[in-house]
Amino acid sequence: MIDEYHTPVLVDAVLHYLQPTPGGIYVDGTLGGGSHSEQILMHSSPSSRVIGFDMDPDAIAFASRRLKQFGERVRFVRDNVANLRKRLSELSIARLDGLLLDLGISSHQIAAGGRGFSFQEPGRLDMRMDPANRIDAWGVINTYDEVRLSEILWNFGEERGSRRIARRIVEKRKQGPVDTTIDLAGIVKSAVGEKYLPQTLARVFQAIRIEVNGELENLKAALENSMEYVAPGGRIVVISYHSLEDRTVKEFFKEESKAFTKSGTKLLPDRPSEPRLRVLTKKPVVPSSAEIAANARSRSAKLRSAERL
Repeated sequence: MIDEYHTPVLVDAVLHYLQPTPGGIYVDGTLGGGSHSEQILMHSSPSSRVIGFDMDPDAIAFASRRLKQFGERVRFVRDNVANLRKRLSELSIARLDGLLLDLGISSHQIAAGGRGFSFQEPGRLDMRMDPANRIDAWGVINTYDEVRLSEILWNFGEERGSRRIARRIVEKRKQGPVDTTIDLAGIVKSAVGEKYLPQTLARVFQAIRIEVNGELENLKAALENSMEYVAPGGRIVVISYHSLEDRTVKEFFKEESKAFTKSGTKLLPDRPSEPRLRVLTKKPVVPSSAEIAANARSRSAKLRSAERL
């Protein structure tokens, strides 16, 4: 039995909205340990296929072992799903029946202290999902100027103390590089105190991780590119873990499902437009209390889905 790499969230909801069927072709754009892909393949036997994207070589290696039983029904792509168009073209795939994105970082990545994702684990400031990425968290913390650091903490972490924390980081690095997660956590503590420290650290580390990996830009690109490939009747399913991701998905679905474009003035009527999506989730689907009790990481998960028209 393969040890669990990452406990998948909202599995039943994913299957309900994705509706995998035999013969379908599905992209798992955030493969991780392959648990969601495994369920998709099992529920669409014997002839569906999954193309699994992941930037992390550890994830690809683990998922390859987990999904070995499915043979040629699985293709692994070590790349960001933002490059969907290029990679599907290389594989001569012209249509998809569904796209799944389970955003954020995996439990495995958080637990791997050497990756620098968690303020609770000692390690070098890294936070790269793709180890080949040119920029890492060390570079962000030690080379970005105070204004840019503050903007990142505010825009990607919604951190109210962004200016104070950025100023303290720049002051501290005058004494020497900020090398580790523990170093950074100490700086944040000195800037904001103890009272709300865990929540602040979570926002700071989230913001830096998003900057390092270009997560919001890549999410937008993946959604936009998927519209070229997901066939009518096909489904897009996205699980997000913080408000910035969820807002991006919500706004994309809203824009692509509009039947009218507002004119912006009372003097002119709204213009009809051709919607490309039908939103299936008026409100996001969230985990049950039982799932949260079994998997604490699922507590912030929100699932949204839409059907291609």
